[in-house]
Amino acid sequence: MTRSRTARWAISLLTPLAAMALAATPAAAATDDEPAFGSYVALGDSYAAGPLIPLQIGLPPGCLRSNQNYPSKVARVLGITDFRDVSCSGATTDDLVGSQSVSLGVNAPQLDTLGPDTALVTMTMGGNDIGFASIIEECAKRSPLHPLGTACKDFYPSGGSDPLSARVDATAPKIAAALGAIEKRSPHAKVVLVGYPTILPDTGPGCFPVVPFSAGDVAYLRGVEKELNAMLAEQADEAGVQYVDTYAPTVGHDVCTLPGTKWIEGLVPTSPAAPVHPNELGMTAIAKAVTTDLALSR
Repeated sequence: MTRSRTARWAISLLTPLAAMALAATPAAAATDDEPAFGSYVALGDSYAAGPLIPLQIGLPPGCLRSNQNYPSKVARVLGITDFRDVSCSGATTDDLVGSQSVSLGVNAPQLDTLGPDTALVTMTMGGNDIGFASIIEECAKRSPLHPLGTACKDFYPSGGSDPLSARVDATAPKIAAALGAIEKRSPHAKVVLVGYPTILPDTGPGCFPVVPFSAGDVAYLRGVEKELNAMLAEQADEAGVQYVDTYAPTVGHDVCTLPGTKWIEGLVPTSPAAPVHPNELGMTAIAKAVTTDLALSR
């Protein structure tokens, strides 16, 4: 969930890879001659785009969009050939209705891809609205200085209130507006709001110093992500659209787990993906959560 500056930061943290973790595409969810959805548009930020996961495709190149991201996997599983992926690393809700400048080009407003005949829409959005990249960078800088304390947590609260919780609250009406705009442009579409996967361990102190967050800051950041996902689920419910929980299915595959088990890369990736983002195994798991929920809702 990073703009061009953070994309460069992500690339600088990559280390030579001893092996690539490859994941098979899940089995098709339906066997009908015709796919359940005739057309599919994928909206979102880098957790949809898949920065640095091979192969990087599409224009503009600065969106860092992979053909192994979860939208691409969902399209293949469901047999959808009319598939348009306009997700872009660094995107916020503003970039749904406005152009997003990235390296080597401009991503057009994502909602412009929607039409009255669009049958399926997925969206992963909100992390950049709360400043995900800057939060990770700030905590990675401060937390190691006080490994037994809560330097990151202490940096944010002010005047008895937590500004990160306030950011989540402030993002809620933006998500609501986005879902309303999708419904207006594609009134017959199945709309799926996709949450964020487990980044830090769901329990316990984390894995300092491999991931340089103190136990207290791990608990704090875990809580912020859960607040974000809870807000997304609430907004989906209020808008009458489907919410897909990707947190529960990815517990045990966080940044502190070993390569092969790890679905979310740490600050120094061990598989081709951006730091603190899903690798291809993670994208496969997210795609499975989406297709499973779609099958159950039919």
